[in-house]
Amino acid sequence: MQGDEFEGKTVIADLSQIRASTKQQKKGTPCLVQYNGTGTGKRFLIDKAELNLGRAATSDIVLADNSVSRTHAHIYSEDMGVFVEDAGSANGTYINETKINERYKLSDQDLIRLGILLLKFFSADNVDGFIQDKIYQLATIDAGTQIFNKQYLKDTLESEFRKAKSSAKNLTILVFDLDHFKKVNDTYGHNAGDQVLRDLAKVVKSCIRREDIFARFGGEEFVVILPNTSAQQSVKVAETIRQKCEETVHTIAYVENGQNKQVAHTQTISIGIGGYNPNMTAPKDLLELADQKLYQSKKDGRNRLTL
Repeated sequence: MQGDEFEGKTVIADLSQIRASTKQQKKGTPCLVQYNGTGTGKRFLIDKAELNLGRAATSDIVLADNSVSRTHAHIYSEDMGVFVEDAGSANGTYINETKINERYKLSDQDLIRLGILLLKFFSADNVDGFIQDKIYQLATIDAGTQIFNKQYLKDTLESEFRKAKSSAKNLTILVFDLDHFKKVNDTYGHNAGDQVLRDLAKVVKSCIRREDIFARFGGEEFVVILPNTSAQQSVKVAETIRQKCEETVHTIAYVENGQNKQVAHTQTISIGIGGYNPNMTAPKDLLELADQKLYQSKKDGRNRLTL
């Protein structure tokens, strides 16, 4: 991971995490999905009575595009429905390509345009429509593990980094990879390796909160973003993940000399923990710190974490 720059942006995510979070949506949580720009596919829950949308890092929903005003619009969630109102923006707020000049009640799958950015509204009653939305899925899902993918990780980390810098809130990330994973692929085949990756992704998701972001960075390397979490607090999370992974037994089916066989495999991981500090200037600084700690865990014998 070292030296990897934040060069492009398009967003990414996880189908099983989507399904897990629909429990909240079924209780009545509408959402917006971004349809273009650097955050394509990103989902924003409308889970407060009032949300500010804009380019400013302090906005409830940050839309990083110069065509969007710093405070562009307001979203209101009320008993009568969800409403949008322009906040005196430079480029206006449009619903289905009609400019609004007063508070507007949203209908399911309305398109909201702020500057050049498009957002699609999904009502609380249309959870299935949201899950099946192809723009969201294509932009956010890592097909191999069904968790958030690399680009979504980058976009989300950039957003969380801005929040930490502007609000002085804690932000920690875990970077981990699978110990000696090449041996699994070489011995049992890539299908077995894919199975282990999928299984461990499920294990990790069971150890983190709904607001945490879990993504595949590439190959067998993964990242967990822990907002509002100090580095010390993250040690408990990291140790829980490490223990759960070590305790999980994978039943691997493979073929050897033309014969079908099975083996019980256990897979350990090594973890590096990086905590945000005000001297950091970019998200890659936080990633590089956690990556250095991961390298130390591997150097010290693997199957451990380093803060």
